Amino acid sequence: EVRLVESGGGLVQAGGSLKLSCAASGFTHDDYIIAWLRQAPGKEREAVVCVSNSDNSTYYPDSVKGRFTVSSDNAKNTVYLQMDSLKPEDAANYYCAAAWGRAVFEALCGPAGMAYWGKGTLVTVSS
Repeated sequence: EVRLVESGGGLVQAGGSLKLSCAASGFTHDDYIIAWLRQAPGKEREAVVCVSNSDNSTYYPDSVKGRFTVSSDNAKNTVYLQMDSLKPEDAANYYCAAAWGRAVFEALCGPAGMAYWGKGTLVTVSS
């Protein structure tokens, strides 16, 4: 059973940085995609990054490109989301999610494309 556990959320000032972690386990083969998505109150859930475990291809939407960076530590089975230059509009519940597949496709990098979800971690950005 795939299990995803997020950590690292908290309160940060605008312009600051925060690093989220996603401990992933239970994958039965290596062809899967990990995504970070977020949902702010009253807004739809949106992806902020998708990364392929197979070929390391990534997709970032324009809203976070250049500010957010995904990385992984395979020895720890952990995927990280480094968030820099945070803005108040980045405040949201951040979720780690996963889907089976080899490469990242923009069209599939979204909530509907994910099969497994963590419970989320809250990020608050003060202005």
